[in-house]
Amino acid sequence: MDARETALRRAHEHAVRWLAGLSDRPVPARASVDAIVRALGAELPDGPSPPAEVVDLLATACEPGLTAFPGGRFYGFVVGGTEPAALAADWLVSAWDQNCVMRAASPAYAAAEEIAGAWLLDLLGLPGASAVGFTTGATMANFTCLAAARDEVLRRAGHDVARDGLTGGPAVQVVAGADRHMAVDLALRYLGLGAPDLVAADDQGRIDPESLRHTLATGPGPRIVVLQAGDIHSGAFDPFGEAVRVAREAGAWVHVDGAFGLWAAASPAYAHLTAGCAEADSWATDAHKTLNVAYDCGLAVVRDPSVLRAAMGLRGAYLIHDAQGDPVDKVPELSRRGRAFPVWAVLRSLGRSGVAALVERLCGHAAAFATGIAAIDGASVLNDVVFTQVCAEFGDDRRTDRVIDRLLADGTTWISGSRWRGRHVLRISVSNWSTTDEEVARSLEAIRRAAAGI
Repeated sequence: MDARETALRRAHEHAVRWLAGLSDRPVPARASVDAIVRALGAELPDGPSPPAEVVDLLATACEPGLTAFPGGRFYGFVVGGTEPAALAADWLVSAWDQNCVMRAASPAYAAAEEIAGAWLLDLLGLPGASAVGFTTGATMANFTCLAAARDEVLRRAGHDVARDGLTGGPAVQVVAGADRHMAVDLALRYLGLGAPDLVAADDQGRIDPESLRHTLATGPGPRIVVLQAGDIHSGAFDPFGEAVRVAREAGAWVHVDGAFGLWAAASPAYAHLTAGCAEADSWATDAHKTLNVAYDCGLAVVRDPSVLRAAMGLRGAYLIHDAQGDPVDKVPELSRRGRAFPVWAVLRSLGRSGVAALVERLCGHAAAFATGIAAIDGASVLNDVVFTQVCAEFGDDRRTDRVIDRLLADGTTWISGSRWRGRHVLRISVSNWSTTDEEVARSLEAIRRAAAGI
């Protein structure tokens, strides 16, 4: 116990020091992979080492190679930081080390998952009887929901996937917008469904309902339609009301990929963006994006719990099954962390008004970025800034790339590039609870320096 307590104290000291330094340190990592390998030591030791010394070595060797993802000036990908209550709860998750498969094995975890799931459905305006599974992230949340969709639409067509696999069954037509996220394609590939049929999108990435209608009319059934809440470049939301109606007319299952955008429903100021979204059959999102829970934590929501249970559930003679269902019935992983504990903690800490304020603060920072960039000579904001995403260019592709390179070399902020609608863009994703007005101002000044130096 002494060795364990000493190691935990050292880990706490290093963690506090790391978090306290985020506001001052450069955002990009300062050391290469090779340098970190040398510092950690590539040779496996012949004998044991004291746990506290191992923690010290890990922390000091890795610190130069860490990117300040949890800080308020990282906007390169849609990744949040970790809210204080969620971070502390995540430490407890490791200390408690619960097997989260069955209600009987860990009543505490099952209770936290049940409550957190109900709160999430309430906040997101989704049907209250839906099943909520806690996955690793949005990719596996999409996988889980689309697995339920695949099995159900094939069952309606008279084919039992669980018994017969895909061989001999009817082809499933999956339809998605041209600007869908690549995680959707990855999930479909894992599920043996292949690439989706693509539907035209408008200049903000929103699916076109009439093109959707035409595509569904020409293809075979059974059908799955994938919509999105929050385009990764523009932040735009599909027109759910009309798109869902079109999909329903064709008898399709409707799935919504809402990795970061689904949280708009939690804010009275932005809930209109998700109007009609609750009429879908399944939804995927991330808790470690807009909600700011530590990695890893995705959420798979399916309207009909029995359909999710049929796709994900398993039985084992040594497992103690509960008549009410178990956490294992809702996600692919048999072994996993107690992801619901930090989600419960952050929701209990923020409350309904706090989650709304978090969403609105992130959106406010994105709007400030758009205003500031538009005032820079030669810069243009390319998207309608409706949520947390901003895409900008600086005259032409070459100049935009040079601005991005200079910005990353400066180190004040991390804003990476992308390619959107045929152009190279600077893409800003505002996702961190700890971002302040001052940090937005510092980051804008760094963008100005980078643009002025070319």
